[in-house]
Amino acid sequence: MKRPKLRKASKRLSCHKRYKIQKKIREHHRKVRKEAKKRGHKKPKKDPGIPSAAPFKEELLREAEQRKQRLEELKQKQKLNRQKEHEKKRKLEAKKNAAAIKEQAEGKESSGKSKGKTKKPLNKNSKKSFCRELMKVLEASDVVLEVLDARDPMGCRCPQLEQAVTSSGGNKKLLLVLNKIDLVPKDNVEKWLNYLKKEFPTVAFKSATMMKDKTMQEQVTKRHARVDFSETSQYFGSKCLLKLLQGYGRTQDKAIQVGVVGFPNVGKSSIINSLKGKRACNVGLARGVTKSMQTVHLDKQTKILDSPSIIADPSNSALALALRSVIDPEGSDSADVLEGVNAIINHCSKQQVMMHYNIPDFRDPEEFLSLLAQKRGMLKKGGVPDIENMAKLVLCDWTGARIKYYSQPPGFQKLPPYLTEQKIAEMQEGFNLNNLDQENSNTVQALKHPSPASSIAFQSAGMTSGIIEEHKVIEEESKWANMETSKEEEQEEEEEEEEEEEGKTESDDGEDDMEEDDDDDIIEESQVQLTRKAEPGKRQTNPRNSKGQGAGNERSRSLSFSLDKPADEDDAYDFNTDYV
Repeated sequence: MKRPKLRKASKRLSCHKRYKIQKKIREHHRKVRKEAKKRGHKKPKKDPGIPSAAPFKEELLREAEQRKQRLEELKQKQKLNRQKEHEKKRKLEAKKNAAAIKEQAEGKESSGKSKGKTKKPLNKNSKKSFCRELMKVLEASDVVLEVLDARDPMGCRCPQLEQAVTSSGGNKKLLLVLNKIDLVPKDNVEKWLNYLKKEFPTVAFKSATMMKDKTMQEQVTKRHARVDFSETSQYFGSKCLLKLLQGYGRTQDKAIQVGVVGFPNVGKSSIINSLKGKRACNVGLARGVTKSMQTVHLDKQTKILDSPSIIADPSNSALALALRSVIDPEGSDSADVLEGVNAIINHCSKQQVMMHYNIPDFRDPEEFLSLLAQKRGMLKKGGVPDIENMAKLVLCDWTGARIKYYSQPPGFQKLPPYLTEQKIAEMQEGFNLNNLDQENSNTVQALKHPSPASSIAFQSAGMTSGIIEEHKVIEEESKWANMETSKEEEQEEEEEEEEEEEGKTESDDGEDDMEEDDDDDIIEESQVQLTRKAEPGKRQTNPRNSKGQGAGNERSRSLSFSLDKPADEDDAYDFNTDYV
């Protein structure tokens, strides 16, 4: 038999009980008021102050104000002394703690513990951490896939990465994956494939931008009946790449590890998801979604390693920094964003930009941004175009997959200094290149490409140099660290000098206080004398003395004015003369 649920007792009262309580409260308040009336209110007596008829009222009030000021100054001095003492104690404790930490570190080193444990853990978002994880992927992988954006393939190539792979030895291979071929005209894709395959084996690819996961069900909203994933989840070239990798694995007679590397927003994680056929890695428009090495198992013989993005060298051109997502639209300064947009617009065909954005002719990139802001309604107060926010939107469009632009391959083939005919032959060894060319042509034919008229012609800035080695990033940070340590030493020296000066000034302050007390005693005595001499003058109420009284008032005003002046000017007042 089920046990009945116990209900909590209600807190509501009956009206009879509530009114009774209110009546009791009113009676109690009445009683308290009666008792207070009988006792009588003892109001605190107000300070009567100085009566208006009192002589030298202004001087007395001024003296009271001076006393208050002195008390406040004394309190402030005491407070400052206390703060200094606290700071000294804190510094001593910090030095002791630092010494203890150093002793512990020395003890650990002497005990023979590994250096890796003593190293500080790096922040996952730091450049050093990205370089370390990237080097892990390069060392662990047998085949390295360098992902290139088909809109600017030359700008997505990193010579430092290619040199590191080709000169590493150990039979390490490098493949180029030409991603986002659906955003480029068909003829342009074929030209780039012909150009790149002369250096490294190149695979044409179109990755899925949004893969359907088990947790992602068909969303039904009020406005739209159903969210369609058919276009965004389509991918091409995955079978060709899988065949190529599996064929290479068979020639090696072992399980291979494939590292996927490249600059931000080229589609590294999207390619892994397309190869896997489901969402295995996190994907996002913002840079730095992948912060560490991730392992994805394709089959028993193939394992894929996802890596963080390559860090672009700050010495690159503004165009390369803007397109490689080094300039963050949200985090960077508006000046950097504007400089990046200026570089992009200056490297594009002006007519095609006007056609794409549907705006009239413009003289410079700033006018382009103002016209676009007016068209889209991005205005500040007074109808002024919001150029800064418009520049951020334009940069987001160009770094993402919204804008369809293309760049032409160089007119003649010039091999980089780290590549030779022998290296190219080594990189192509173990791959079925004839089958690869056939599969690439099939992939290009299967896709729907934009026409050259609807896309923007773009002039590439060439290869983008990147930072791969961790020690290069450390050198930059060490400079800042040295600067910080030098600043700390300077601060310590300044503090020591200030302490010495304070020791001297404290002795001088004591003498000054004594002198001030003596001056105050003299002023008080003079005021007493003045009041004694003023009393008989007041008793004489003859009309003849009215002019004398007027002159006396003027002199008293001059006296009050002299009291307002600082201590250095008080010496000019002669106490022996009778001003009244």
